[in-house]
Amino acid sequence: MKIKKVECLAVHPGWRKNLIFVRVETDDGIVGWGEAYSQYDRDRAIVAQVEALGQYLVGRQARNIRHFLQIAFDDYAQRRSSLEYWCALSGIEQALWDIAGKAVEQPVYNLLGGTCREKIRVYANGWSYKMQQPADFARAAEQVVRSGFTAIKFDPLPRPWRTYIPKEHIRHAVKVVSAVRSAVGDDVDLLLDIHRRLAPAHAITLSNALAEFDPYWFEEPCQVENLDALAEVRAASPIPVVSGEAMYGRADFRRLFRERAVDIINPDISNCGGILEMLFIAAAAESEMVAVSPHNYNSTTLSLSATVHAAACMPNFIITEYFLPYEEFGSVVTNNPLLPVNGYIDLPKGPGLGLDVNEKVVRSRPSKRYPARTFRMSEDDQPLPL
Repeated sequence: MKIKKVECLAVHPGWRKNLIFVRVETDDGIVGWGEAYSQYDRDRAIVAQVEALGQYLVGRQARNIRHFLQIAFDDYAQRRSSLEYWCALSGIEQALWDIAGKAVEQPVYNLLGGTCREKIRVYANGWSYKMQQPADFARAAEQVVRSGFTAIKFDPLPRPWRTYIPKEHIRHAVKVVSAVRSAVGDDVDLLLDIHRRLAPAHAITLSNALAEFDPYWFEEPCQVENLDALAEVRAASPIPVVSGEAMYGRADFRRLFRERAVDIINPDISNCGGILEMLFIAAAAESEMVAVSPHNYNSTTLSLSATVHAAACMPNFIITEYFLPYEEFGSVVTNNPLLPVNGYIDLPKGPGLGLDVNEKVVRSRPSKRYPARTFRMSEDDQPLPL
């Protein structure tokens, strides 16, 4: 069973960024699907990486996943990491596992040693996009909880994202979290995303100010490139600290664990290296008594399914991400989407990743070319020249 064709299909889901699907076909007609992580303005570079890397997969045995991953790093990347490389590798790797499962008519999780759980807890994200006022956050949070979610994630800080912030930004965040907690009650988990933006002093002040609302976690308070800063926050924070979505491969996470910088990691299956790499990272975390909550700012289809299969096999998994604005697209592009019920997703039972992808719909939703954005030093400043 050899690889015949590798194709990258960038699609627009109808909200925010483009999504990047990877289609891999074997010489006996099996088609595997995967998904690479994407960002504004970088999606074309990631597509180029998928196409460049994919040509080295053609003619190889589809089942030799670990071998391809190693030569991709050693010979193609020449042991140099980048976001674009890891995204491309992740999408291709997922598609290979989809093929492996379909070839033997088994779900991927059965090929990985079997499951630790029969359903996967998810938290809702994307519901508070561009909201500013505490009352707006509160009303939207109530609606999400009424739909069945028991955990919700949001960023309480006002824009723009900057390292050093005034005290009024801290006060604003407190008002937002207070309003949401009052709206949803004490039994709903509140996950706070800080998006890597703060200096340690501000992050610690913010964490202490928000602790009274009993948040589930404090995500990415500082840039992960400065592990000393992140560890400083973790040591002082009364809220569990999360990081890892901007790290790629198990070697990156080794540094994170050695510094004792986090309580929970959130690697993304579509940019950390794929399903197998995610499990290697999770196993390393388990030995350090660190929990795993996979990041998933991707579709509610391929990336989510790959995450669910990996999470089913992790003893230290706790919860994963579900982006509500992509739900409608997921229900169109697959005939059997993964839909949460009361905050959980049941494991898919079909072979491979378990999704029936509607290829015609995928090809009918081409990606968008986004216009150049306006960047400002602050909300009151004039736009910076491009």
